[in-house]
Amino acid sequence: MTGSAPKPGARLTRELVLRTALRIIDEDGVDALSMRRLAADLNRDPMRLYTHADGKDALLDGVVGLVLQDFSVAKVLDDDWEQALRVTAHRMQRIALAHPHVVPLLATRGLGLAFTLRPLDSLQPVEDLLELFATAGFDDLAAVDACRMYTGFLMGQMLSAVQVIVDNPDETEAVLRFGLHRLPLRRFPRLRALSTALSEYDDAEALDRCLDTLLSGYRADLERQRLKHHPGDQSPGH
Repeated sequence: MTGSAPKPGARLTRELVLRTALRIIDEDGVDALSMRRLAADLNRDPMRLYTHADGKDALLDGVVGLVLQDFSVAKVLDDDWEQALRVTAHRMQRIALAHPHVVPLLATRGLGLAFTLRPLDSLQPVEDLLELFATAGFDDLAAVDACRMYTGFLMGQMLSAVQVIVDNPDETEAVLRFGLHRLPLRRFPRLRALSTALSEYDDAEALDRCLDTLLSGYRADLERQRLKHHPGDQSPGH
């Protein structure tokens, strides 16, 4: 889902307003969005926009909700809750890469906020994740812990996926492509030395490597929970 230029004479609706706001953010960043810029892009009087959003803050909340409409927690198939979490993480990563300027908004106005402060559209994934963990066998407290850890993990991965800025995309030398040659060598030797690794970094593969670690922790938590409730039920090797 992407924002698109409105058709001439298109009826002014909240969805049109939000999609146009998203297009502006995608193209020029959050700072470029204003009620005046939005009105100009829609070829409308700015005052008409306040019917659909009472200011920039409301617009940004609406954009977060619009982007999250494309995100859903994967269904658990054949009791494979780990695979569902993997699919869900890759879905979120695709959204982050499609809308990099929106990622900080997801952190400050969506998934990164306390539950009661979030737009309602950002609460459905939380509901679905809690259901997933409960179905997997996590008790109430463990399900909340797992959900918070997972959403925090997703936020970190999204921010990581969009943080590397290519300074000169046509440059063949990695240290020059990322502008790392400007860093003092004595202070940042590791960053300079790892420039090739940075240039060859595969976000999808990296996400799976990190998920391996996270999911192994979840499995260990489930086993500790099982032994807590059934202390005499020691499986071979424990």
